Amino acid sequence: MSEKILVPVLGESITEATVAKWLKNKGDSIETDEPLVELETDKVNLEVPSPVDGILSEINANNGQVVEVGAILGLVTQNGEVKKTKKEIVQPKKKIEKSLEVDESSGPDLFNKNVIKLEKSAITKQNGEQPLVLNKEIKTKPKVIKTESSQTLSPAVRKIVEENKIDIKNIEGSGKDGRLTKGDVIRWMSIAPKPSERKVLYGQEERIKMTRLRMTIAKRLKQAQETAAMLTTFNEVDMNSVIEMRKEHQEDFQNQFGIKLGFMSFFVKACVVGLKNFPAINAEIDNEDIVYKNYYNISFAVGTEKGLVVPVLRNSDELSFADIEKNIKNISEKARDGKLTIEDLQDGTFTISNGGVYGSMLSTPILNAPQSGILGMHNIIERPVVVNGEIKIRPMMYLALSYDHRIIDGKDSVSFLKCIKENLEDPRRLFLDL
Repeated sequence: MSEKILVPVLGESITEATVAKWLKNKGDSIETDEPLVELETDKVNLEVPSPVDGILSEINANNGQVVEVGAILGLVTQNGEVKKTKKEIVQPKKKIEKSLEVDESSGPDLFNKNVIKLEKSAITKQNGEQPLVLNKEIKTKPKVIKTESSQTLSPAVRKIVEENKIDIKNIEGSGKDGRLTKGDVIRWMSIAPKPSERKVLYGQEERIKMTRLRMTIAKRLKQAQETAAMLTTFNEVDMNSVIEMRKEHQEDFQNQFGIKLGFMSFFVKACVVGLKNFPAINAEIDNEDIVYKNYYNISFAVGTEKGLVVPVLRNSDELSFADIEKNIKNISEKARDGKLTIEDLQDGTFTISNGGVYGSMLSTPILNAPQSGILGMHNIIERPVVVNGEIKIRPMMYLALSYDHRIIDGKDSVSFLKCIKENLEDPRRLFLDL
């Protein structure tokens, strides 16, 4: 009996995918839920697991082939190893019968030996055990010596390591108990060579086919520029109060919740306050209608090896600081390991992009369509500023708000950014719903 390996439902508006890589070869034994093939969609990469135990008997879609939802990727034949085992059990019985044939010309010694064989086989049958057949043709199963890598690597990771002949001793694992993840190996493989080495390694020019994710990113960004009346406004914020608050309560926060208190939770909270006060920034245009969202799903940009993805922090207004930090950490790890689902990327209402982690001083972020607003965070730099008539050194950050001017007026955009500034410069306001 064979089970079909089908392209799963990939999510809203996604009808096809590209076969990125088969993780198993034809004829390999597989277990239920073991990853078989990796698919690349417009938004995420996902692994298709085996529906049953068995053998991968057929591959219908090769690497690089475009497949539609519901298409047959291959077949898994069940109980393939069981049938093989039955044949091996039947075969020795025939050999036992043959061994009982007595050639009288061979003398009494040979006859006695055959009798002994018969007695031994009869005993084993009475005990319910398989008869022992002394035959040179019987093959013993070779002992598998498990190496350190075979004990710690998942099938998908092991396949990448074996195909690329990677020495895992050079890679630091980020998984549980230091276990290597697929993301760890990919990141290690994607380390760019030195500029002086590129020409030697790749020649005068390098031509690499764009991934579906990269093509989708390019398409959506260009679409946002062409369809929205996009404008960017700026402000700056003194991060001193947030930094001092983090220093004062970091140890207690970490002991209580098991995670560090970062900057993102403050920005998410401040954005939620601003979105409630200025609902147009949490809205979107649908043909001739303006759709106002009374929920607050904050998207946040995460850079991965294959491009920028924007997972969603759902119902951010209902989350505590600890919940926000935990969810951001977990979702970011999923993104870097290539384990995001379609649901992780859907239904965002407003986006935060933190270019500051890469050292960006100032930028004009592009809208994440169909959203109408995106906040750009930047690097924190100590600069001289005037405070109460005195020049002081303060940790300053530039903020940028790009918005769709078709539904958001300049007054609302500037006021929204000012609201965020006020709540960050005095974070106590976040606990007072001001």
